[in-house]
Amino acid sequence: MSKDQTKSIFNYLNEHEHEQLIYCHDKELGLKAIVGIHNTALGPAMGGTRMWNYTSDEEALNDVINLSMAMSYKSSLAGLNAGGGKAVIIGDPRIKNEKFIRRYAEFLNDLKGKYWTAQDVNMTSEDIVNIKKTSRYVVGLPKEHGGLGDSSVPTAYGVYLGMKSALMNVTGKDSLSDKKILIQGVGKVGGKLIDYLLEEGSKIYAYDINKNNLEKFNRSNIIILKEEDIFKNRYDIYSPCALGGAVNKDSVDQIECDIIAGAANNQISDEDIVLPKLKEKNILYIPDFLINAGGIISVYHEQINDLDTKKVMDMTSDIFDKVTDVLKFSSENNISTFQAAVQLAKDRINKVSEK
Repeated sequence: MSKDQTKSIFNYLNEHEHEQLIYCHDKELGLKAIVGIHNTALGPAMGGTRMWNYTSDEEALNDVINLSMAMSYKSSLAGLNAGGGKAVIIGDPRIKNEKFIRRYAEFLNDLKGKYWTAQDVNMTSEDIVNIKKTSRYVVGLPKEHGGLGDSSVPTAYGVYLGMKSALMNVTGKDSLSDKKILIQGVGKVGGKLIDYLLEEGSKIYAYDINKNNLEKFNRSNIIILKEEDIFKNRYDIYSPCALGGAVNKDSVDQIECDIIAGAANNQISDEDIVLPKLKEKNILYIPDFLINAGGIISVYHEQINDLDTKKVMDMTSDIFDKVTDVLKFSSENNISTFQAAVQLAKDRINKVSEK
């Protein structure tokens, strides 16, 4: 690696105050992974492992940098004694098998518990179980393997409560009945979110790039959209629940809604352009790392060996009030909701760091 390349890596670390970047490689198995540890002031770093066929190593690095930082803020805002981390495995998910996954688990062991992983994009429950065969530093396990099971349930519940809190702060009422809500991405979390919303009588519009995800829904209950029609309607709430970057410099001009509140991580890209544009359009953005914390709350309880589903859901219920706190802080300091959430998260981290 050249001096310039070495310098660029440290620039990545310095920019958002990351503690570590760990590169893992097994040539024989075709395993390439990056683990990002952002901050461990509150406790061991926690965050999922995703596998993606990135167009470049730099794209993978950017993903792990942004996601691990968001995990620090997510855990801090949720009141957890956990830090932020994330891992990406680079490549086509079809190449992984048990040997591949257990080799990755060996790399996790090298970190001696500074980073605990969980399931993320293109990683299956079977993969998580295979990691467990080699490493204890994994959470989000199925109940039959000693875990709390599917963390998408509390994640969806937190997003649902975040929507209700946002609406309460905007209109004085938290009812989502008859509200037009676009769910972009109806996988595990998006699908469960739709269940909560249908129960309350919301008018659901849905899109997913994977048509199979849409087949499970009764089409009389929701309106299935084509990609080109996503932003042809005006919605009360737009909920990005797929991959990140849905709210960007190109899409922000097309989005017409009152509130953005979704489950996807890192929904906003091109922040310098997008955040002022949202303010100009009077769109209230509820930061993803504030309302999608139900999953990390669940796996954190696994990590501390407190397998109590009721405690997980009770702690997730606090998201309603935490949204109110962020909106109040945003208003009082005349800053965006995104900046307010980051600042409140940093304040808790810094308070612990100074002790």
